[in-house]
Amino acid sequence: MTLETTLAAIRPADAAAMAAAAELQARLTKPAGSLGALEELSVRLCGLAGVCPPPMPQPSAVAIFAGDHGVHGQDVTPWPQEVTVQMVANFLAGGAVINAFAREAGASMLVVDVGVATAVPVAHDLLLEANVRRGTADLSTGPAMSVDEARAAIEVGISVADALVEGGARCLVGGDMGIANTTPAAALIAAFTGAGPAEVTGRGTGIDDNTYARKVDVVTAALAVHQLGQTEGEPGDPIAVLAKVGGLEHAALAGLMLGAAAHRVPVIVDGVIAAAAALVAAALAPDAVAAMIAGHRSVEPGSSVALAHLGLTPLLDLGLRLGEGTGAVLALGVVASSARVLREVATFDAAGVSEK
Repeated sequence: MTLETTLAAIRPADAAAMAAAAELQARLTKPAGSLGALEELSVRLCGLAGVCPPPMPQPSAVAIFAGDHGVHGQDVTPWPQEVTVQMVANFLAGGAVINAFAREAGASMLVVDVGVATAVPVAHDLLLEANVRRGTADLSTGPAMSVDEARAAIEVGISVADALVEGGARCLVGGDMGIANTTPAAALIAAFTGAGPAEVTGRGTGIDDNTYARKVDVVTAALAVHQLGQTEGEPGDPIAVLAKVGGLEHAALAGLMLGAAAHRVPVIVDGVIAAAAALVAAALAPDAVAAMIAGHRSVEPGSSVALAHLGLTPLLDLGLRLGEGTGAVLALGVVASSARVLREVATFDAAGVSEK
């Protein structure tokens, strides 16, 4: 689907299905509220699907979007840029953390080159070549990309969501790979929430104090150059903002989330990169948030700021800051369990169990 047809297909959560889910939860053989956040999650799944009980969010599929960043030249990370393409090759070889987690969860994987600076040197069935441009420009001195490029990258994510759902996936996970990508993520989060650069900028891969201070300065400079992040609330045209300070993988992740919402299947939001992308998706289609599930709370501070702005509560808090979709994949079992409760747990009447 195009961006326009995708946005037109996104609808609010179904209130009747949510009410039926809440009523059913109250009749299941357990004390009311005893499953905590899982009960709210099951209600949200019903609202998204428009039916109670909800369909099982299985099978699941992970799409990792990879891109490079011109802001890398500002020394915001000690990692060389070529690590991006090297890690893409590692994903394809099955040797990364996300590969191990996806195997454990039984999730399929797809790796998408949406903006890697150099061509991926290997051909592979799990690699989708959809490169919009060979890395972004330096967001601290000018636009990271054109509006047309940002839009094209969003539509890459939409097309991936379309293909995965048409292939049978009933829950999507968006992952990322891109050296220096937490810097544009911080800029996006500041732009869409009005939070200050220091409040949303983290240490990424574990940078030292001097590099961290430089990173905050770079985010501050980017916001000033583009006149963003000065007030709370939406900063104007979301795609224009994305083009100014975002990354190609952020754009594609936003498209994946919009595509999931249009198909009414859940999409689990990972760490700070995905959270920044979720802000873009929500600005384009506020009802898309109904499809989003916050998989975990990243150590990166911008993630918590973004999730709070979206009204999403993370399911897990494990001190993760890897990216790749790892925290989101770990949450797959929790999401599936919340749906299974409504589908399989007996009511008091059906089980012949006395209520209090």
